[in-house]
Amino acid sequence: MSGIVFKDIVKRYGDGPGAALAVKGVSFQVPKGTLTTILGPSGCGKTTILRMVAGLELPTSGQVFIDGREVTTLGPAERNVSMMFQSYALFPHMSVLDNVAYGLRMSGQDKAAARARAVEALRGVGLVGYDERLPSELSGGQQQRVALARALVLEPAVLLFDEPLSNLDARLRREMREEIRALQQRLGLTVAYVTHDQSEALAVSDQIIVMDHGVIAQAGTPQELYEHPASEFVAGFMGEALLLPGTAGADGRVQLGPLDLQPRRAVSPGAVKVAVRPEAWRVEPEGQGLPAVLRKSAYLGSVLEYTFDTELGAIFVVSPDLQAALPVGARAGLTLGAHGVSVVESVR
Repeated sequence: MSGIVFKDIVKRYGDGPGAALAVKGVSFQVPKGTLTTILGPSGCGKTTILRMVAGLELPTSGQVFIDGREVTTLGPAERNVSMMFQSYALFPHMSVLDNVAYGLRMSGQDKAAARARAVEALRGVGLVGYDERLPSELSGGQQQRVALARALVLEPAVLLFDEPLSNLDARLRREMREEIRALQQRLGLTVAYVTHDQSEALAVSDQIIVMDHGVIAQAGTPQELYEHPASEFVAGFMGEALLLPGTAGADGRVQLGPLDLQPRRAVSPGAVKVAVRPEAWRVEPEGQGLPAVLRKSAYLGSVLEYTFDTELGAIFVVSPDLQAALPVGARAGLTLGAHGVSVVESVR
């Protein structure tokens, strides 16, 4: 076994019969040299899992392995793991260089060697020439790079990220997630990454684990989770999917109001839910597909956002057709493309 392995992990807070279960028999693997994102809403158990990888929390039962070695009962210092926190946790009175070298110094490395390695780590994250600055003299993105260099300089077997981009603006979030992914791939790092941001998870991951109330709702590649969600919860969480009631026939086709669909996977006859993402809808002339009346419109530069009234309820549509913008009140027809439509089980 390599990378991170969780086997039947249970985490309970308290000893009584009513003690809260944060994690309920979870098993998964983060293969060596890959990045796995643990995704889910607040309170789903994702941060508890990350803390158990780090050794900051111990499981109630089950086993944790890192690079084939069982570490279930070991403390953080015995695991060869680095963790990057949401707050960055930089020492405000120390220079950038001293912040990065701190962990090496605490592990007994002499000052000159620690500073030399810290300089190299800062070069790796694009902060050449920032050695003597204080954290207060840096932007948010630069502070995050310092925290990343401090984690990388220890050459950990596993690197952990806990909501690392949540304090940054949209442009910096995009830049930093690209940088984290590039570093992970270039250095062959084994990374577990916690976030509640679906687009962030899709952008950086080899594998995504979606958590729901302490259990794994679904695990797979970004494409698998986006295009083939296993449940209503996953479909709704992995992007802005609208869940609509449909009926599957004996021939395997699904009726969604006046629309007839051929699911990509076989479904049993009867009532089903159809998850439709905003980009799946096609706006057609009136008389085609699902009759619709435009109630709201917003121009976002690269796309138009529409909200239509239909017999299926309000439908949110993202259209790239900027040349044929519709006025509010316009009548149209809605059809569905092949991408962004999934038939899912109704479990919640």
